[in-house]
Amino acid sequence: MGALVVAGTAVIAATYGLVRLAFGLHLPEMSREFGLGIATLGLISAGASVAYGLAACAGFLVGDRFPRALVLAAGLTAGGGSIGIALTHDVGIFSACAIVSSAGAGCASPGLVRIIHRAASPGDRATMQSVVNAGTGPGLIAAGCIAWSLAPDWRLAWVIAGGVTALATIAVLWFGREQASEAVEARSALRLPPAAWWASHRAALLAAAAFGFGAAAVWNYGRTALIDAGASAGVSLLAWVLLGVGGTAVILTAPLVRRLRPRSLWAVATIPAAVSTAALGMSSGSPPLAGAVCAVFGWGYVTATGALIEWTTQIDGSRAATGTAVLFVVFMIGQAAGAAVVGALVAQLGYSGAFGVAAAAACAAGVLGYERQARRVRIR
Repeated sequence: MGALVVAGTAVIAATYGLVRLAFGLHLPEMSREFGLGIATLGLISAGASVAYGLAACAGFLVGDRFPRALVLAAGLTAGGGSIGIALTHDVGIFSACAIVSSAGAGCASPGLVRIIHRAASPGDRATMQSVVNAGTGPGLIAAGCIAWSLAPDWRLAWVIAGGVTALATIAVLWFGREQASEAVEARSALRLPPAAWWASHRAALLAAAAFGFGAAAVWNYGRTALIDAGASAGVSLLAWVLLGVGGTAVILTAPLVRRLRPRSLWAVATIPAAVSTAALGMSSGSPPLAGAVCAVFGWGYVTATGALIEWTTQIDGSRAATGTAVLFVVFMIGQAAGAAVVGALVAQLGYSGAFGVAAAAACAAGVLGYERQARRVRIR
């Protein structure tokens, strides 16, 4: 079980930290080389979020039946897209590879949720899911350190991301091969969830969409905001590493926060992330403060995504992968909208105004999750 958790954490670290979220990390250098403006790059980021959402839709359909196939698809799309980004000099191919690479994260999450759910004992599932989901943090740290050591050669960083993704995928497929037969569980997963299941997820769906919108500001434009405010490339990369440090801290706090109900944990995570988003928009000219708020945002973001997994698992554990896929689809729809809207608002309102709008959306997400206790719904 320990080896499977490590391998699963590595897949999340690769598909999220080294690939999907690293697009914003390398955005300043890539924009200069390809001659793309921030609004255009925002549209590419939005397209990447749509690809993530489509992949998570596939997870919704087959995640509870064929989780290992989803993990394989994650490795192929994230790894292949990364290599494509590294090798191409054509804007069209670059855009396509950037979009396709994000599908890997959308496939990875629901597949790993089901694999871990099968392998872990009931008492350990929440902690194990939190640890695997927190792989985003180490991935971000690795991405920042790689970019720092290789700068300005961003292409080699994408080659490394593709290689790590492939190795991590192979490890999960190897260590997860002894899990229960997927065909045995297929009978219970063939039907779409009933109306009661959807009704019990209403608050989670609205909260996920709002937080996705709010989180788009930091991931897509955080480093650009720092550089435009006068920060050096090294300082901006350090801030990105601190995002990863905050995300990695989730592994340490998981045993403590697991005592909270999922909705309470959601509020505890999203409100600090909202405050950090607003603070980064206003403090991008102060590197120490910007670094601190990046660390807080990293913890809040990773903890919030873990809370979504626990939220849907609490509602119906037998459809944990389905629920994760649905919530992550909605989350990334919100993030796609946020990437496009915040990118347009930067030109009109500046970073402080645009990040303020995003922070308001993230704060609303926290309130949506905390406004009332979840009702227990009998789901057949």
